[in-house]
Amino acid sequence: QVQLVESGGGVVQAGGSLRLSCAASGRTFSRDDMAWFRQAPGKEREFVAVIRRSGDSTYYADSVKGRFTISRDNAKNTVYLQMNSLKPEDTAVYYCAADSTPGSTIYYSARKYDYWGQGTQVTVSS
Repeated sequence: QVQLVESGGGVVQAGGSLRLSCAASGRTFSRDDMAWFRQAPGKEREFVAVIRRSGDSTYYADSVKGRFTISRDNAKNTVYLQMNSLKPEDTAVYYCAADSTPGSTIYYSARKYDYWGQGTQVTVSS
């Protein structure tokens, strides 16, 4: 059974930091591109960041560039999202996702991803 389990969400004040983790099981995720998306109430799910299966390339949404860092540990089947300088507009449910056909140029599209976690809530207070 394929599973992605996110953790690390919580409530933080603006300017603070959080580190999200996504633990994968049930398949060899080292072969997959891994991404983070987020969804705020009343809004569509949006791309946050992606890391290629080798870990040598990363891409970010403009809204988080310079503040968030995505990384992975293939030996642990885990992906991380370090979030610094958090803003109230970062408040959302954050989802981890895996793309089993890696290398796509449309990494920002949720439709590209085959496996999803259940999400973890991040709330940034002003």
